Amino acid sequence: MENNRNYFIAIALSVLIVLAWQFLYMNPRMEAQQRAEEARQALQGDASQTASPESPGAQGTGKSSGNLPGGTAATQAPVTRDQALARSQRVQIETPALIGSINLNGARFDDLKLREYHETVDDKSPIITLFSPSETADGYFTELGYIPNASIGAAPSINTQWTVASGDKLTQQTPVTLSYTNEKGVTFTRTISIDDHYMLTVADRIENKTGAAVTLTPYGRVIRNTKPATPAVWVIHEGFIGVMGESGSLSENTYANIEKEQYTHEKATTGWFGITDKYWAASIVPPQTLPYVARFSHFTTGQASYQADYKGDDLTIQPGQSTELKNLVFAGAKEVPLISRYETDFAIPQFNRLIDWGWFYFITKPMFQLMDFFFRHVGNFGVAILLTTVVIKALFFPLASKQYASMANMKRMQPKMEELKAKHGDDRMALQQAMMALYKEEKINPIAGCWPILLQIPVFFALYKVIYVTIEMRHAPFFGWIQDLSAPDPTSLFNLFGLLPYDVPHFLMIGVWPLIMGVTMFVQMKMNPTPPDPTQAMIFTWMPVVFTFMLSSFPAGLVIYWAWNNTLSVTQQAIIMKRHGAKVELFDNLKGLFKRKPAESK
Repeated sequence: MENNRNYFIAIALSVLIVLAWQFLYMNPRMEAQQRAEEARQALQGDASQTASPESPGAQGTGKSSGNLPGGTAATQAPVTRDQALARSQRVQIETPALIGSINLNGARFDDLKLREYHETVDDKSPIITLFSPSETADGYFTELGYIPNASIGAAPSINTQWTVASGDKLTQQTPVTLSYTNEKGVTFTRTISIDDHYMLTVADRIENKTGAAVTLTPYGRVIRNTKPATPAVWVIHEGFIGVMGESGSLSENTYANIEKEQYTHEKATTGWFGITDKYWAASIVPPQTLPYVARFSHFTTGQASYQADYKGDDLTIQPGQSTELKNLVFAGAKEVPLISRYETDFAIPQFNRLIDWGWFYFITKPMFQLMDFFFRHVGNFGVAILLTTVVIKALFFPLASKQYASMANMKRMQPKMEELKAKHGDDRMALQQAMMALYKEEKINPIAGCWPILLQIPVFFALYKVIYVTIEMRHAPFFGWIQDLSAPDPTSLFNLFGLLPYDVPHFLMIGVWPLIMGVTMFVQMKMNPTPPDPTQAMIFTWMPVVFTFMLSSFPAGLVIYWAWNNTLSVTQQAIIMKRHGAKVELFDNLKGLFKRKPAESK
């Protein structure tokens, strides 16, 4: 029994270290970053000066990739978003999911808002802004163009002024066609179409009407001026991402890594790349038959910026001939069913990896699919979490049954173990041999009770990933005061759950659900006999209190899961232990808390 408890303590302390790191390091860091961002936005509101044009030759960290444009040069204060949008001619974009415009200067996608998502749980709050013009402090855009050589003259690039050939608004039903003819007579026709969500198709036709062959090089880039205001935590990747080449391996690079060293992927003919945030992403799918080299860079000339780009092989077009290229641009929310559909419909290799399922993706993704199945039937993700927990408990029931049966047998053998300890005294070798013989005789595996817990740890972290990462959980309500399962419980014991008119520090935000979780964990601990070792007894007594404080900053959905899982475990343990004739210690342990120790005789 003592060895068994040591395993439990080791597991609990390991989880405790992870939680402490999140609570003591990451949460204060996120709060500080958020305050800094609020101050920066306040200063940005006063900016009114203009920005200088972009520099196609800006150099980033590492070596540049030919003449590929890189970064922006902003030597003056950035302008506001409205000022930047008013500077250029634009074609409007309007779909059920997106609203924005295409900048005809460079044919850029630099103005996109997500109509279905708001900044807060309040439906009256502003909708999410994804793309903004490069002149703004939060510039973020996607651009497709060509690098010319001497034979072709000018080619569509960062400052090319396109004209509208057809279509006055880009909608799901109406594509837009742009055109540009350079000084030598080479004509570029760009047809842009969009689906009902976030996938843009950009089809270019290049006609060589000159009397000589022309050569040019296609490129595409996703570029943003700033990193996300809230730094990423360890559980999710934010930054550069892509699956490039036949191997299908995922490439992930953080902003910090690219600030130190540029990343260049070997030449590939398939794949995709881009920049991902927690819930949103922008990516380019280059022509899947044209060899290209992808690059992740950080540019510091003028306005610091981060860029994911590709450069294709040279294209030569003979006189009187034409060629066609098609790029896909994804810009929007990382909705799980939608991303999976794009992967299938557009044959994009492993596009589902745009969502960070983590190391346990073989558990995480099926778990989300199960929760999504329940959600589509009950209409509440909180209830879906409860039902998913029941399914998980049912799947682990055989292991749990063995765990509690082993604990019951260990309790039944406790008198014999005490006899062996009294018999062998301080001869630890003889005691161990005698106990092993007893285990063998009674067919008891002393560590059998640990395996179910070890196997459930990946399940716990997989559920954490699902709740923290998937956009479906963002602003998903439960009941009552829980209006966002992906955010912590907003109530606090220390202002009587909002009855007292003052705010409490973040580390004292111990809400109702963390308290419920702590109580259920305390009851679960009291289901077992009090450890004879005082240190172990103290750890088991205080562990629910520590976990209550630690999990108070975790998403409410995860805390609800843990509380409900504890409740099911208590019920399950009581039934199984009674079936094996073992005493359930809960009520005796609870009574012992209120009994006063007899006074010592004088």
